[in-house]
Amino acid sequence: MTEPLAPPVDLLAVAAHRDDVELLCGGTLARAAAQGHRTGILDLTAGERGTEGSARLRGEESEAAARILGVTARRNAGLPDAGLENTPETRRLVAGFVRAFRPRTVILPYTTGRHPDHRIASQLAYDACFLAGLQKFDAPGEPHRPHKLLYALAYREDPVKPTFVVDISGFMETKMEAIRCYASQFDGKTWGGEVFPGGDRPLYDQVRMHAARYGSLIRREYGEPFYTVETMEVDDVVSLGVRSI
Repeated sequence: MTEPLAPPVDLLAVAAHRDDVELLCGGTLARAAAQGHRTGILDLTAGERGTEGSARLRGEESEAAARILGVTARRNAGLPDAGLENTPETRRLVAGFVRAFRPRTVILPYTTGRHPDHRIASQLAYDACFLAGLQKFDAPGEPHRPHKLLYALAYREDPVKPTFVVDISGFMETKMEAIRCYASQFDGKTWGGEVFPGGDRPLYDQVRMHAARYGSLIRREYGEPFYTVETMEVDDVVSLGVRSI
């Protein structure tokens, strides 16, 4: 029997490189898994052009990180690192994974980023999510279109205000443990992914600092920020959190 491309999940995070998801939304994935949701990760490339380590080593690191985050399944699309393109062929490939995972919610990288792959990954994943829902689109699997798309905002240098922030205070150490799996990429470093160089401050300290910054916006210790294009709906204005005055 042929192994399915991926099992169905509730929440799927898509990113260009192994380690991007852990940096951007690892706490949110860990929290969702603890809440009983099935979570998945789709890495678009193997990270074979990274200055440090190798594709094989990064694969081992990514599997260890996924176990820590409680991820149901992690897959790799096998697209070229530092050469990611949004083409009919890559959209078809990624749409096949979307149809296989069948997520209700998808987390995408923000539309701009330091690495060209991050920017292209955002648009490619968006396009693939849309096309995956077309009945006559030529991609493997049955049509499926996610209900919600979230853009991860962590480490943004431009003034993008989050639509909401997820409280990851109870999962910050899980996030850090998953990030530390990527010793080949981050040990002794002061920057990585969307984390800008911060002088002599270790990358691990910067990750914690940014999470504390966003946590403060919702009066919590640590948080991860997200943006949605569409306006969010509120059912009960009396029960809204985060004190105003």
